[in-house]
Amino acid sequence: MRMFISILRFSVLLSLLVNSTFSNAQSNKMSWDSLNIAGVKMRSIGPAFMTGRIADVAIDAKNESHYYVGVASGGVWETKNAGITFKSIFDGQKTYSIGCITIDENEGNLWVGTGENVGGRHIGFGDGVYLSKDGGATWKNMGLKKSEHISKIVVHPTNPDIVWVASQGPLWSSGGERGVYMTTDGGQKWKRTLGDSDWTGATDLLIDPNNPEILYAATWQRHRTVASYLGGGPESGIHKSVDGGKTWEKLKTGLPGGNMGKIGLAMSPQNASVLYAAIELDLKKGGFYKSENKGASWEKKSDILSGGTGPHYYQEIYASPHQFDRVYFANNYLKVTNDGGKTFVGVPNKRKHVDNHVVVFRKNDPDYLMVGTDGGLYETFDLAANWRHMSNLPITQFYKIAVDDATPFYNVYGGTQDNNTQSGPSRTDTRAGITNIDWKVVLGGDGHQPATEPGNSNIVYAQSQQGYFTRLDMASGDKVAVRPQPAKDENYERYNWDAPILVSAHSPSRIYVASQRLWKSEDRGDSWVAISEDLTRNEERFDLPIMGRKQSFVNSWDVYAMSNYNTITSIAESPKNQKLIYVGTDDGLFQMTDDGGENWNTLDIKKLTGVPERAYINDIKADLFDENKVYMAIDNHKAGDYKPYLFVSTNKGKSWKSIASNLPENHYVWRIVQDHKKPELLFVGTEFGLFFTPDAGEHWKQIKSGVPNVSFRDLAIQRREDDLVAASFGRSIYILDDYSFLREVTVELIEKDAAILPMRDALLYLPKQNGQGNNGSLGAQHFVAKNPEFGAVFTYYLKESQETKSTIRTKAEKEENKNGKDIDFAGWDVLLSEKDQAKMQHWAMIKDNKGAVVRKGQVPSGKGFHRVAWNLRGENRMPINKGAKVDGNKNGGFLLGPGEYSVTIYQLLDGEVSAVTASQSFNVKQLYKSTLPTKNNSIKDGFLSRYMEVVGRKDLFMYDYSQAKKNASSLELAIKRTPKSIGLLENEMADLRKELRNMELVLYGNPLKSEVGEKNNTSLDERIWAAAGSLWGSAYGPTATAEQSLAIASEELSEYEKKMAVIQLKVQSIYTELKTAGAPPIKGME
Repeated sequence: MRMFISILRFSVLLSLLVNSTFSNAQSNKMSWDSLNIAGVKMRSIGPAFMTGRIADVAIDAKNESHYYVGVASGGVWETKNAGITFKSIFDGQKTYSIGCITIDENEGNLWVGTGENVGGRHIGFGDGVYLSKDGGATWKNMGLKKSEHISKIVVHPTNPDIVWVASQGPLWSSGGERGVYMTTDGGQKWKRTLGDSDWTGATDLLIDPNNPEILYAATWQRHRTVASYLGGGPESGIHKSVDGGKTWEKLKTGLPGGNMGKIGLAMSPQNASVLYAAIELDLKKGGFYKSENKGASWEKKSDILSGGTGPHYYQEIYASPHQFDRVYFANNYLKVTNDGGKTFVGVPNKRKHVDNHVVVFRKNDPDYLMVGTDGGLYETFDLAANWRHMSNLPITQFYKIAVDDATPFYNVYGGTQDNNTQSGPSRTDTRAGITNIDWKVVLGGDGHQPATEPGNSNIVYAQSQQGYFTRLDMASGDKVAVRPQPAKDENYERYNWDAPILVSAHSPSRIYVASQRLWKSEDRGDSWVAISEDLTRNEERFDLPIMGRKQSFVNSWDVYAMSNYNTITSIAESPKNQKLIYVGTDDGLFQMTDDGGENWNTLDIKKLTGVPERAYINDIKADLFDENKVYMAIDNHKAGDYKPYLFVSTNKGKSWKSIASNLPENHYVWRIVQDHKKPELLFVGTEFGLFFTPDAGEHWKQIKSGVPNVSFRDLAIQRREDDLVAASFGRSIYILDDYSFLREVTVELIEKDAAILPMRDALLYLPKQNGQGNNGSLGAQHFVAKNPEFGAVFTYYLKESQETKSTIRTKAEKEENKNGKDIDFAGWDVLLSEKDQAKMQHWAMIKDNKGAVVRKGQVPSGKGFHRVAWNLRGENRMPINKGAKVDGNKNGGFLLGPGEYSVTIYQLLDGEVSAVTASQSFNVKQLYKSTLPTKNNSIKDGFLSRYMEVVGRKDLFMYDYSQAKKNASSLELAIKRTPKSIGLLENEMADLRKELRNMELVLYGNPLKSEVGEKNNTSLDERIWAAAGSLWGSAYGPTATAEQSLAIASEELSEYEKKMAVIQLKVQSIYTELKTAGAPPIKGME
């Protein structure tokens, strides 16, 4: 649509959108499956300044500037220019978690193993192995769908049909497809050749480049539950195959006995007989081992073991291709040995994130390293003396978010995995959008649930892991620790890794936080009162089953970097009753008090039909409208059960009804939020997407457009703007701007031919410019997230799309053909009329409050909902060049002023125009108050009219001048071809050339001066541009200088027009004389 900067077409093609009032008959009549919301685009706001966890990197050996990045929770990204720009190439697949990437150097095929290979508390799972034969444009799942976590893929060096896969298998449960698998037909069929255990998979895999019959594999026995983690066992070990992976032998000589944990393997690029192994043992012990005889025997070199989060999170090793016995050890701080493992030193880490997961090299650059960390991707060109961060990957893992009420644009706060608590704007007033510089860190550590105080955007609560709450004063920068403390002789407080916090809807100074009990503060955290006893099961985690049974304490336990167990995970306070409070726990208990904590009622969720015992309660929400109603999202994925469990109670939790309805399998629910105006409108974030229901959970529909397939861990609604803000765990933050149209869809609306829905106020301002051009001059690597579309955004609905004459005829002929009937020739006239028939068009007409049309333009047609943005500019009244078909000024004219406007949709069909919607009024509001008073609209309009009149005259004059020059050239040619004597015509032509030359000097100045940079006198164009300077980039109005410049331009133009009239007469006079003398005719001058 030419009148708009852009069109945000929704194409919400609805043959049904049911709400709570739909009858069963209506529901049956319309098909829920036909609901198409592909155009409901969400908007990524980043950030990318700290990015997120990297699982693997694969560099193209033929072009090292081309490589692929496997993001732990954010798909696969490709760069063809060494990281200047990245493109996500895995978004359409069924999973988002990546374990490994391998480039088949035989044919350039790309293999991806899904499900990252760590044993952490917050990881995504995959659905097998994917293959792309076109560089990631298309993908095919090649199987091993029950593997969940793929560690490594190795392709035969000369036969691309032979591929080996190391599958670690499920983390949260037994079974699945785990071990080493092999295919000899390019992935059509797979055979497991190593591993048959319920708990043991393969965590690493090597191939001898000199003899592909020799392979090495590391197996890893591990299991994590919601309560604890056991990271090793007797089935962990190192294995060797000498027959191409068909059979395996467990290596023992020189290796430790007993339990082993995670093992990292590497082979020396200089000598394939030399192998290295980093081995985890019981009770957080371990060592580095080396073999010089292809694994026949091993020697322990040191006691090194990765620390930080624990060996399950790191432990990979990488042998340098540039120096023998140099091996890099992935750890929280990257380590390196230059003597085969005897000693390790820290790799310089200045201005680089910790928690390292992958190291890659360039073949011919010994000073180059690329490292993937929890904070993104880094590279160094001076062997770690200095690091470059790739700050253009929006892959941050957000746990929880909150929004404030800041004006003019609200802020979003988010707690992240190992990247602090971050804060950034929902939009900016710049042309470019939201950049990394707009974001900031407000609290360190792993960030978790933040909270804001309604009506006071300066008070924010943030926390690092396990309940270290801090109150932030955003105005002063004060950070006050407000974590509740146990009284004398009380046991320590068990806070969840992601502890809940809630600001009361009844009193902004009242906040709640929870450990194993619920705490309340009436003074913003300065003091606390526990309003409950222990509301959990209060068990000993080491006495609970793991790996199928209770285990000895002398084992591979590691609960250091995981949550406490038996903790409260969710808090909800009824906005209708301040004494009605709900909490949920990680061990399957729902608790309710209706007297402010004096008494508590307990529900064990195992009593709910179909709900597993002890499942984790992810979220509880008290209904915003009904005191008796409450929602609960239950999560059992840490028991290997990925089903969505979503319930509602209408009696304060006494009984429950499932509202999971058509939510897909594996989409366990993280968060539920309710619209603040329509009770039935709910949103949920699941492990693989974002859904809404307009009918209180009877039907759910996924919002896919504008977002990848990713985990949405938290949702927040900014009520002033009607925005839905969604925190993804691996692709940063998304916003659905102004979702209010979802409230309006009813049977009555859908049955209308067309309608415009109510719209929010439009903000009038002049977007600021970041350097040169809209995006500044910081290069292509500079990350920018989009702002919402500028101007007035409105949504309209069209019931039907037009069937053309051709469509009607071909449908009828198709039916006749199906029935075996003769099909008569339509006739040439009919076919021609079909070809000439214009498609139905729809136009939007915008009027001011006096009813005057200020803008109109074509908008999308077709069945369903559409959304367009008007850029608040008036009609473009610049002159149109003769024969022009493309509008060179499609963005319109000057910005209009604030006030009330209206929009109506019209239909144009077969030459007839008719209004198809009622008029929808809306307000345009000035965002910023000008320091100096602006001119009124009548002054602006008057100046604009005069300006347009001068510009129009000038364009016509320039056209005449151009034609006069062309005609003069034609006359000169005609003189040469005139057979008779032309007498004085040569003199007249000389005078004409002189007059045209003088006109050229007046318009463009002395060319000799221009050649050396000397200034000419002010030209006509310069006068006009000086006048326009007070209009194009300003809402102030015309200055006295602008008025003066326009007046001078008009006066000078009048003089030029008179001279041009004389020139035109002289041209015609010469031509008349030439024709009399027998000159050939000149086309266009007759």
